[in-house]
Amino acid sequence: MNDRLSKTVTVNGRSYRWPNEPLVVICCDGSEPAYIELAMARGLMPNLKAIIAKGENLRGLSAMPSFTNPNNLSIVTGAPPRVHGITGNYLIDPATGQETMMNDPKWLRAPTIFEAFQKAGARVCVITAKDKLRLLLGHGLAFDGSAICFSSEKADKATLAANGIADVCAFVGKPVPDVYSADLSEFVFAAGVKLLRRDRPDLMYLSTTDYVQHKYAPDSDGANAFYAMMDRYLGDLDAEGAAIVMVADHGMKDKHLADGTPDVLYLQDALDASFGRDATRVILPITDPYVVHHGALGSYATVYLRGPSCSDVVRAIRALDGVDRVYEKAEACRVFELPEDRVGDIVVISGGPAHSKVLGTSRSKHDLSGLDAPLRSHGGLSEQEIPVVINRKAYDLPGSLRNFDAFFIGCNHLAGASS
Repeated sequence: MNDRLSKTVTVNGRSYRWPNEPLVVICCDGSEPAYIELAMARGLMPNLKAIIAKGENLRGLSAMPSFTNPNNLSIVTGAPPRVHGITGNYLIDPATGQETMMNDPKWLRAPTIFEAFQKAGARVCVITAKDKLRLLLGHGLAFDGSAICFSSEKADKATLAANGIADVCAFVGKPVPDVYSADLSEFVFAAGVKLLRRDRPDLMYLSTTDYVQHKYAPDSDGANAFYAMMDRYLGDLDAEGAAIVMVADHGMKDKHLADGTPDVLYLQDALDASFGRDATRVILPITDPYVVHHGALGSYATVYLRGPSCSDVVRAIRALDGVDRVYEKAEACRVFELPEDRVGDIVVISGGPAHSKVLGTSRSKHDLSGLDAPLRSHGGLSEQEIPVVINRKAYDLPGSLRNFDAFFIGCNHLAGASS
């Protein structure tokens, strides 16, 4: 037997057997199960239907909060945020008290599966749609010819020294896509197929953007066109003999009223009215540089206190319309496997009977002029359900799947490659 195939790699408390074929894990951003189910029902995903026929079509849960950064990092570390430290896209820096993005690798507390496998001799390839994730996903990699990591958004800026690849656009045969387009995700798939054929990496991670899912509901023309596109690339990846595990970082739900206006609870305004200005500080971890399609409105918020008692504020928040859950910090961190030093004093999850309520800070601080479709967003418990699609039969799977089990499933729980 090949010595490599008899090896295991241990990282973040889990042991991974060396894959006996290229393992491709796909994070289809925002892809709640209805998208693929309805597209398949219309005959738009024949390759996925064939993949499922010989493999698995399962369900799992995302990490909380159900946002992009914490879930992508959960998938690539095989662990919840309590271990890797990324609690959202945005937080208050405990060291400075300043609001800041969590894109810098300094926030990452755990090595990725890619880093551990590369150190053991693997070839790895990581392609993400938005550049906000690239530094986090590629942290710890040595670009010495055995690793590639770049984003569609800045594919034209990739270099051998910083990304392990140059001239990406020429290689893929596509220009740099607009960041607010389905093309950003298609570039990820197109590049992934070409690199799989050329390099045969041991591990490949393809992470898309949820631009389409924010804009289009399942079974809409825009959504169906996206999933039909994705299906073509799934067929190519499968035909190359790769083991495929496809998950999502979170789902997506309508977050608007019947007339199409966003269904928002402006939490900072409500708390200011009850406790006075500057008594509390609401942080929305969905906040990132790409707010046009969601206006920084999601279903999860943290509240930092500057005077009032935690119990008083919790009681006031629970009385607000559209609030699903309110937790004090310790309980939230226990229930959602979060690190206590990177969470506010209170965690708030919205939704309401129709799961439509989102949380804002103050009405005056949200520019919703860029929304060109009724709001769809995520972050809460109702967006936790995700697909787990595998192109091999799986065995001895745990009873409850999480999206961060993807690499563990691919390495440890798949039957041999089909002939």
